[in-house]
Amino acid sequence: MTGLHIEGLTKSYGGPDAPPVLDGLDLTVPAGALAAVLGPSGCGKTTMLRIIAGFLRADAGTVSVGGRVLTGPGVHLPPEHRQIGIVPQEGALFPHLSVARNVAFGLTSLDRADRRRRTEEMLELVGLAGYGDRMPHELSGGQQQRIALARALAPSPQLVLLDEPFNALDSALRTGVRADVRAALQATGATAVLVTHDQQEALSTADVVAVVREGRVAQCDTPQELYRRPADPWVAAFVGDAVLLPATAEHGTASTALGSVPLATPTAGHRTGTVLLRPEQLHLSETSAARGTVTNVCFYGHDTMVTVAVDGLDTPIDVRVAGPLTVRPGEDTGIRITGEATLHT
Repeated sequence: MTGLHIEGLTKSYGGPDAPPVLDGLDLTVPAGALAAVLGPSGCGKTTMLRIIAGFLRADAGTVSVGGRVLTGPGVHLPPEHRQIGIVPQEGALFPHLSVARNVAFGLTSLDRADRRRRTEEMLELVGLAGYGDRMPHELSGGQQQRIALARALAPSPQLVLLDEPFNALDSALRTGVRADVRAALQATGATAVLVTHDQQEALSTADVVAVVREGRVAQCDTPQELYRRPADPWVAAFVGDAVLLPATAEHGTASTALGSVPLATPTAGHRTGTVLLRPEQLHLSETSAARGTVTNVCFYGHDTMVTVAVDGLDTPIDVRVAGPLTVRPGEDTGIRITGEATLHT
């Protein structure tokens, strides 16, 4: 089994009195899973990745892959002994080497015939069979990223690290390349960690998503659970669009300015707190008792985000509307809730 296990990882820059970039970070990635590490700039994502790869020494904590300790008290394996493949931003292919020689770069232990066979396997895996004689500058950005993945997978690493590899691609190309990368990782059964700042990318690509805040994992869960049941309002607002409402709750129901809503987890007794909803759980309704005024309309093609100033709320809320738009800024509208909510106290 080649799962990744990180425990108590700590790292500071600038001396012992400097604030930690990583502050006791814990993370477990099951064998064969793709984990996305998501968080704001400066939260420690890249530092964590560099420690896993062996490019940085941790101040404390352990990193192990498949039960083998790579970083720990008195242990720091150099990068070349870690059996880790890396896909950096923008591919970073060797410009003076052909595609085939880029892919075969790490296969030094194989003879020429085996190197050629493995290179051809990897090119076929990433959908670029027959491209071996081309030079990197003859490839598109998406093709370069797939070659970078083939190069990382060729030595059969225990772990693959992907450092925001899709940033340089335009949005139309990014979706297809992500799907190709995901399929290639699944085909090899590789355990992988994807560092990204793109919430949609993390939710749509990964098996598990770890949200990092101030050097620690605030929550690690499946994309569905992370979105539906975030650990706290900060995670809720960071992962997707969130509607946060003051509420009072008793047993399985919360009362809000938009009406009553059933809770995903019933509460004991009478409690006050903040209810989390997603914009798609709200609907415009002429018959609803909860009323407000439309202040803004943003059309995205597949849906529209309507911002409404609601009577009794200090902050406007967002309603995601599918289909034809029936309201304009300045108009009065009703709002009703569907589905369940999560209460945070």
